[in-house]
Amino acid sequence: MDEIQHNSQLAYDAEDEYRPEPTPPAGPPAWQDGSIRIGIHTSIAGDIAQSLEIAHGLGANALQIFSASPRMWHVGSSSPMKSIGAGPGRERFAPTEMARFRARREELKLGPLVIHANYLINLASPDRVLRVRSIQAFHDELIRAVALGADYLVVHPGSGRGAHAREAVESVAQSLHQAARGMKLGGLRILLENTAGQGTVLGSTFSELKFILDLCPDLPTGVCIDTAHMFAAGFNIREPEGLEKTLQAIQSTVSLARIFIIHCNDSKTPLGSRVDRHEHIGKGKIGLEAFRRILNHPMLAPAAAGQEKEPATGGVGRAFILETPIDKPGDDLRNVRTLWKLAGKPAPMDFIGAARDGFRIRPSRRKKLAARKSSAKKRSAGKRAAANKRKR
Repeated sequence: MDEIQHNSQLAYDAEDEYRPEPTPPAGPPAWQDGSIRIGIHTSIAGDIAQSLEIAHGLGANALQIFSASPRMWHVGSSSPMKSIGAGPGRERFAPTEMARFRARREELKLGPLVIHANYLINLASPDRVLRVRSIQAFHDELIRAVALGADYLVVHPGSGRGAHAREAVESVAQSLHQAARGMKLGGLRILLENTAGQGTVLGSTFSELKFILDLCPDLPTGVCIDTAHMFAAGFNIREPEGLEKTLQAIQSTVSLARIFIIHCNDSKTPLGSRVDRHEHIGKGKIGLEAFRRILNHPMLAPAAAGQEKEPATGGVGRAFILETPIDKPGDDLRNVRTLWKLAGKPAPMDFIGAARDGFRIRPSRRKKLAARKSSAKKRSAGKRAAANKRKR
């Protein structure tokens, strides 16, 4: 009787192979639903998550912040695994703070989150030391923006300081590439902001911005337009015809589809002044009716992700962000309410927080006002007592 031959090797059957379910592609953020997004620049002082509460309390559904002091050089982190360089009065954000910030933002459904880069950064500088410093600072801005889950990082192109315009814009493009080298930006997009055209600053014309964008086809880029800057640079957006001509100028150069953020600021200075001075909505040289036209213009309307009406104008992720001054308590709330009213839309929530004369005042500000009022009363009482004593 022949012995049975045993084989330890099993026949391969393709049907037995384990195939994990493919990871579904990430969908668009919830805030990209086509609704109008109105936001305001808020402070990160004290607690970065408090900036979310401020924006939410003012009735905004989007916000802009600095990720560090905008007028100081910082030695940032070169790794997102470390604490991230942070704002005034402090040097780092702890990973737990950033995680709490991202979670709270999702709860409040705020979007987009815009970060404005340091004002000292000059990516076009012909000075090698300043340019290297600017590239490093912008690299750190990118790291912080990614860590915080930001959607957009806005930066001014910079100034060539006497260099030929072509050389200057080429320097900006090279600096952007160097700053982003080796980074995974995820959903973050770099936005170049137009300028008022003071001195040798780049970006007062859309053709300059287009030149830079064309040199960065491999980077996720776009444009942020500032209404006060456009007006000061000579674009008469105050008048209906001027607005139409300006939009056509944008469309024929950078394309409206690449305009993701509109900084809504009135201007203290007249048309073509080339001086950047922001004013409250309706209190400056641009005026309420101009902002009503801007907020309701079909070429500037936001669109839901995947449902663009016109690819030429885009609008997905577009938001209107206030950078108006706060000269007295309640100015921020007044400007947010004004934009919602001009847009013909109700604010997305009831305003929360303490109120005085119908306007929201933050607790810290309320304490300062109370202390100031108390000091004024004491001074007044002291003056009356002194006057009575002199009469006697």
